[in-house]
Amino acid sequence: MVDVTEKEMDNCTFKSDTVLSDVHLHCPNKRHLMVRLNAVGQPVFLSYFKILWNTEDLPPEKHVREAITEREHQYRSGDEPRDQDRNNLKKERELSSEGVEALLDDDGDLDVVRRPRRASDLEAEDLLRDKVYPVILMKGKDDAFEDEEQECACSDVVKIEHTMATPLEDVGKQVWRAAFLLADYILFKRDTFRCCSVLELGGGTGITSIIMGTVAKRVYCTDVGEDLLAMCEQNVALNRHLMEPGRGDVKVKELDWLKGEFCTDPEAPYSWSEEEIADLHDHCTVIMAADVFYDDDLTDALFRMLYRITHSLRHSCTVYLALEKRLNFTLRHMDVTCEAYSHFRNTLNDLENLQDRKMKYTVEPIKLDFCQFLVYERIEQL
Repeated sequence: MVDVTEKEMDNCTFKSDTVLSDVHLHCPNKRHLMVRLNAVGQPVFLSYFKILWNTEDLPPEKHVREAITEREHQYRSGDEPRDQDRNNLKKERELSSEGVEALLDDDGDLDVVRRPRRASDLEAEDLLRDKVYPVILMKGKDDAFEDEEQECACSDVVKIEHTMATPLEDVGKQVWRAAFLLADYILFKRDTFRCCSVLELGGGTGITSIIMGTVAKRVYCTDVGEDLLAMCEQNVALNRHLMEPGRGDVKVKELDWLKGEFCTDPEAPYSWSEEEIADLHDHCTVIMAADVFYDDDLTDALFRMLYRITHSLRHSCTVYLALEKRLNFTLRHMDVTCEAYSHFRNTLNDLENLQDRKMKYTVEPIKLDFCQFLVYERIEQL
């Protein structure tokens, strides 16, 4: 639980009243480009996520190339390398082109060449850990993202606008690991979802619906809140380059689980038309949701909505649920527990054991041994 308090645009400290996405903690020193403030005054950032179609590109090799690129960015931004550092950088390029084995020392251990320490680092060398924080750049300051923007012309880069730290009620504006996990599965099982009609519950920034839109015929990406849905719609527009002709019709719509019904008010933004509701009921065969099980009341509401929707579908449907089991120490149990996950599993069991003459639900876990197409930390709790 963290909050970003702005001291300077390149130095953030974290406090304890809001939530920070794990995706940013995975690469804390990566620079983030702030593009605007949203309707409620939260900083909005633009991030680039590259789809790694070459599954033989081993993680150690990717990390070496990313580290080299990051150091080159640091040098261009003002940290001039010494002669020794230039030689190290040259050696790293030579070694990375030869393969992972060349990165081992005489004892067979991984040989990591570290970046040169700055004067500010030396002043704090008595500390146990170096200072770590995300580097935030404002739009229009320096052309630090020139390479990334050129890369984004490619058809394998997803561009997502998102916030970095929010109150709990706005966590949908961030990017979470379970969304990457579900996106990986979609990319791995592309033929399964080809030309399907899909509904996403709790779509947030829309990254999973956008990935699904690369193969599916139509995707209804739903969530609640005009500000969040506007961000999601902007992300869909940013990624039209990924959609194949005749596919990728991603529609952003409001769907409030607590209300339990479709919003059909023509004056309301992101409302449903009667034709869209009929299309969903007649053609939807896939429903998906990622990282939406963190509150017991919302979990109950989602399963009630899931029950109502599946009862109205003309065809049988497969529901894909991805989540991260988050462990917390609670005073009530005086132990590390995961109450939100336990409630999710209990509710899932209730759905499977439901006695319904019209509907039957079966639950199957999916092994996480499929390929990883996006760069994130696939932890055991996913």
